[in-house]
Amino acid sequence: MARRHPDGGPPVSSRSFGLVELGRARPPRRAVDDICSGANVRHRATIVQKKTGRPVQFEITEQSGSSVEAWLPMLRATGSRYLFPSRLHAGPHISTRQYARLLHRWVESIGLESAFYGTHSMRRTKAAQIYRKTGNLLAVQLLLGHTKLESTVRYLGIEVDDALNIAEQIEL
Repeated sequence: MARRHPDGGPPVSSRSFGLVELGRARPPRRAVDDICSGANVRHRATIVQKKTGRPVQFEITEQSGSSVEAWLPMLRATGSRYLFPSRLHAGPHISTRQYARLLHRWVESIGLESAFYGTHSMRRTKAAQIYRKTGNLLAVQLLLGHTKLESTVRYLGIEVDDALNIAEQIEL
């Protein structure tokens, strides 16, 4: 069920707040052009991670795409280039802290405990779910934008022996 965004933004559902990007760096700074081609929301987009400078692709789910499409007319009417425009004149987009506050308010608005959800934990949760469903550590590494497999293993909190056992079970 779609609900209005806590700050009056696009309709959101429990799966479509903003864009839960695995390889994301700074969703508040996400520009409309990063995910749209003209009036169309892309199914996949590529961003450059600030930390590594490497490009990382991410999926835009159907629900997220619908939310963005509903939000685009307002963004275009105000002339904002950003998906999360600031209401203050001091900056063109909301801050990372404002984004975190929005996330907490949104989580509470759908009846969940906001202490269990954060901008980073959502990224980790999606990566862990992909790993559990596929056992494909390399795919998760690519989606997260990690250069070293060891970083992905540490990030997911899995033991190297567990990862190697899963890798050995997959035949090519």
